[in-house]
Amino acid sequence: MATLQKIRSKGALLILFVGLALFAFIAEEAVRSLSSSRTESHQRIGKIYGKSMNIQDFNALVDEYVDVVKFTSGSDNLTEEQMQQVRDQVWQTYVQSELLNHEAEQLGLTVTDAEMQEIIKNGQNPLLQQTPFRNQQTGVFDVEQLNQFLTQYNAIKGQAGQPAEAVAYYSQMYNYWKFVEKNIRQQALAEKFQGLLGKSFIANPVSAENAFKASRNEKDVLLVALPYTSVKDEEVTPEAKELTAKYNELKDLFRIQEPVRDIKYIDVAVQASKADRDQINAEMQEVATQLAEADADIANIVRKSGSTVAYNALPVRRAALPADIASQIDSLSVGQQKGPYLNAQDNTQNIVRLIAKTTLPDSVRYRQIGVSGADEAAAQKTADSIMTVLASGVPFDSIAKKFNQTGEEMWVSSAQYENATLDENNQKFISALSTQAVGTTQQVKLNGNAIAILRVTDRRNPVEKYQVAIVKRPLDFSNETFNKTFNDFSQFIASNKTIEDIEANALKAGYMVQQREGMFASEHNVAGLSSTREAFRWIFNNDTKVGDVSDIYTVGNNDHLLVVMLTDKNNGEYRSEDGVKDYLTTEVTRDKKAAKLQELMASANDLAAVAKLQGATAIDTVRHITFGSPVFISGVGASESALAGAVAKTAKGSFAKGVKGNAGVYAFQVVNETNNGAKLDDNAKKTASNQVAQQAMRAASRFMQELYEKAGIQDKRYIFY
Repeated sequence: MATLQKIRSKGALLILFVGLALFAFIAEEAVRSLSSSRTESHQRIGKIYGKSMNIQDFNALVDEYVDVVKFTSGSDNLTEEQMQQVRDQVWQTYVQSELLNHEAEQLGLTVTDAEMQEIIKNGQNPLLQQTPFRNQQTGVFDVEQLNQFLTQYNAIKGQAGQPAEAVAYYSQMYNYWKFVEKNIRQQALAEKFQGLLGKSFIANPVSAENAFKASRNEKDVLLVALPYTSVKDEEVTPEAKELTAKYNELKDLFRIQEPVRDIKYIDVAVQASKADRDQINAEMQEVATQLAEADADIANIVRKSGSTVAYNALPVRRAALPADIASQIDSLSVGQQKGPYLNAQDNTQNIVRLIAKTTLPDSVRYRQIGVSGADEAAAQKTADSIMTVLASGVPFDSIAKKFNQTGEEMWVSSAQYENATLDENNQKFISALSTQAVGTTQQVKLNGNAIAILRVTDRRNPVEKYQVAIVKRPLDFSNETFNKTFNDFSQFIASNKTIEDIEANALKAGYMVQQREGMFASEHNVAGLSSTREAFRWIFNNDTKVGDVSDIYTVGNNDHLLVVMLTDKNNGEYRSEDGVKDYLTTEVTRDKKAAKLQELMASANDLAAVAKLQGATAIDTVRHITFGSPVFISGVGASESALAGAVAKTAKGSFAKGVKGNAGVYAFQVVNETNNGAKLDDNAKKTASNQVAQQAMRAASRFMQELYEKAGIQDKRYIFY
């Protein structure tokens, strides 16, 4: 009771304590929820129809596509530029798929498994023709080869102890096939949607009759043009209100689907100082001395020299050499060495030594059997045995099959190895093939107790090849030079904190302010420089304000310094009026010139009077004008749809003037009118109706852009890449 009484006596305090504790619990959960929400928000790479995609899901799609590219190209790695292209392609495909799937779901459109099987069985889809499952003779997709592969894949997948290489290969091939299958399904769905859309367009009889008449009636005219170039630009200066009116008139042309920024920037290229160049020259002189020695280890010397061109001990074609080296290689005799010398075009110091010159085939066809053993003696014994059997006339491929090899004929060409980094085994292999006579068989001893038995069956296109030692060393700057350039630039930016100050003082300090308007968030770099990701993120960060100046970024190949200034930002639906001011100025200028020329032409009562006006072209005859197509006016070098329409509604013998076109104002007189004699019978009506429907369908083919504009698409890849 005493305890209970004590609790009651502290009731108000206890309630407050419990209330605070409960609030703390709720607040903690709210913070956790908010933190989780923010984390998820920071992982969003885009949004379509309110549905978000996170970075992990997008990267999974990218990885899938990268695996396909690697598998089909045989490449192990992609460059950063290639990765950018892959990410762009994946994003575009994802967006189009989401737009299409959204519409298809509402319409109940699907592609069934049975339809997919029919497409695959038919084998005519272009994507199927790109797969490895093709008939060797015809090159046409073979569904039986696909089914055979899938059976083999399931067998290998279900059996333990299979070779890791085989499992990996079959897995890659299977993933590739699933990628193709997925794209075929999406393609089929798009065709269904477009087919449904196309069937909704029909031509009414009036439209069909007008289309028929437009193609049947032709007119010849005498024509005079007053080109816009006959009026000086300073005579028709656009006013601000005219630009605004034109902006409002054409506003739909300036719709944007992503954030846009205008920037100014300074790009400082770090260059080698005189001391840097002198140091490189001294080092290259030492390299030249080493290369000139009779017993020089050429490969080692070139490797240690810092050359951007690796040494290739194999003779190569002139086309495989750097362009500046190839242009002078025939001026060197075997054993001659040139350099060091400066090549100003790529800013390098160069040494060239011609080691050998020979004529070798550009391509060789051969068969091979690979032999290995527990030791060198065992491998040699097996190889000798094979050579003996081959010498007795046993077919090459039958021997190869006993060693689980095909022995099939293969081609190797110069282009396959000339620019590759080859190990010692590959060099031995290719060197032997290049010099081996047709019809002969030889052994090539390789490292690791391995022997290749080679039989050459053909040699094609003998060409001059060169064994060359090349040392190409860029005139790079030193750390001291970089630090000085960076410090000087830092001091300038620190002393000029605003855009106005930077622009006012840049030239005096040796810097140039450049401008870029209309930078889209879907781009990949700034100022055409690589490695500008951080600068790009700063430009499009919502916290960056107009008038802000960025930090100094080290970009390019760590050889450029970049400062960016934000001058305008637009996250809206349309480009700003200032952002399209040049375009508006051009349009308003043309309108004012047209009005001026129409006024000048107003007093003329016939074509001869128009031809006498200042700036007018000579009277010209233009034939076969129809309403259905624009007419090209050679006198001004432009196609004029408006003129075709004006001619079509003008009677024979009549004079018309003041027709505003793309390149000038026109006056004309219709001198002849003909038709092709065709009659509007049932067949003609059907043809005309089809033409009208096709025109409507072509216009409707832009449906994807319409869907894009309505989907509320957000693309924030620039945050992550």
